[in-house]
Amino acid sequence: MKKILQYLFEHKTLSREQAKEVLVNISKGQYNDHEIASFTTVFLMRSITIEELQGFRDALLDLCVKVTFNGHEVMDIVGTGGDGKNTFNISTLACFIVAGAGQKVAKHGNYGVTSTSGASNVMEQLGYRFKNDNPSLLKEVEEAGICFLHAPLFHPALKVVGPMRKNLGVRTFFNMLGPLVNPAQPTYQLVGVYNLEMARIYNYLLQQNGKPFTIIHSFDGYDEISLTDDTKVITNEGEKVLTPEEVGKRMVQPEDIYGGNTVEEAAAIFSSILKGKGSWSQNAVVLANAAMALQCTRKYNTYDTAYRAAVESLESGKAYQSLQKLINLQ
Repeated sequence: MKKILQYLFEHKTLSREQAKEVLVNISKGQYNDHEIASFTTVFLMRSITIEELQGFRDALLDLCVKVTFNGHEVMDIVGTGGDGKNTFNISTLACFIVAGAGQKVAKHGNYGVTSTSGASNVMEQLGYRFKNDNPSLLKEVEEAGICFLHAPLFHPALKVVGPMRKNLGVRTFFNMLGPLVNPAQPTYQLVGVYNLEMARIYNYLLQQNGKPFTIIHSFDGYDEISLTDDTKVITNEGEKVLTPEEVGKRMVQPEDIYGGNTVEEAAAIFSSILKGKGSWSQNAVVLANAAMALQCTRKYNTYDTAYRAAVESLESGKAYQSLQKLINLQ
């Protein structure tokens, strides 16, 4: 690791193969925490290159526990995290609305690093038991329409670096990797990113696999459709900018989508919204993200049609039923 660090400190970048090798060695426990933290810090001081990100992704996908769903075309809705906004769990809520609308979901997530409650925190609090055995996950997808893939159970390297990431408490390149390494390799993806540079990198990488994707970024820094500002939307077909009114029928204030101070508070907000008791602003944000995800599947002629399907899923109770079925299977 000393040679690699010296190389990086000379402002050089890693090749795809070099980046892959480092992450494979991290997963094997070949470096100590100080070496890993030093390595990670390099990428806080400069932008990551596409080759480096590809190499890191290659390593995680090669090493991960694979999971398949008998031909079901699953979707993931995931943000890179690291936007420092501490919203409630918008992406995870959108997943249940999408599942309630009939689209199978394999949600990839982890504990929060820069927010109070990441997807894994809230799912655990709600009674979900993390697992990586394929038959159980397949049963969840078939009966509840959704399963949850807790990243450290599928990625050895993420398990190794978990404590270090928590201690650093800042966004690292591992945040960038999360949406790229879902072990289910979903057919459809809605990915939220925290800045336009990441949007550009993701666009390049996701174009290569030929699957339908949508990348979203709110101009005021959220890694999801926040309705607090305009949203940049990038798909296989091109790019556009949408206003809060266009995408969510209304504009909201940052305080309207605050996520609480504890995991318990975050879970309470989550349950309240899914039960149909959320505020107008909370509902609007979740529905906008769910609708954008549904439109990504290309099964809806227009965004408004997808939005109506999301509203029906929430208001009919189907989204909440997905959660109840999932928890009852634990």
